[in-house]
Amino acid sequence: MVTSNANKAREVAAYFEGVLEVEHVALECPEFRHNDVGEIASGKAKFAYRRLSRPLIVDDTGLFIDALGGFPGPYAAYVQDTIGNAGILRLMEGIEERSARFETAIAFAREDGIRVFRGVLSGTIVAPRGAEGFGYDPIFEYAGQTLAEMPLAEKNRVSHRARALQAFRAWIEQEIGERQNR
Repeated sequence: MVTSNANKAREVAAYFEGVLEVEHVALECPEFRHNDVGEIASGKAKFAYRRLSRPLIVDDTGLFIDALGGFPGPYAAYVQDTIGNAGILRLMEGIEERSARFETAIAFAREDGIRVFRGVLSGTIVAPRGAEGFGYDPIFEYAGQTLAEMPLAEKNRVSHRARALQAFRAWIEQEIGERQNR
């Protein structure tokens, strides 16, 4: 797992525990600009594969808030680092429409190319609650709980990243099965 975010690497490692061994590689990848998180993840995967020359995954996640025209979108990490949750909540002051969605794209790179797997989680922006998770987790509510109120195991079952990882896992398990049957 290529990421500068150790929290993401821990989530991915926990998700694949007992299935795949996940190693965290803290390679700084350029931040590609695009409105589609899948295109960004694919660009980062291409860069990382050229540097490391081994199978790897990278991800990119966006937070899309409907009342803000999709902002911060694929720039969620930058916005988190600059204005944080408090800044997002200031932007949302007086706005009743609070629907939002997280979108994650997992890009898997190996010698035969790059494949992208996506996951979406719809929810609402709320006042901060909870002590788990990281980033926007305290202000993103899904099914009555913020992501920061969920234990990691529960978050790993329902999150946008989990949904993208589920798609990747289903594909990689099929790949492994096909290779074993050859």
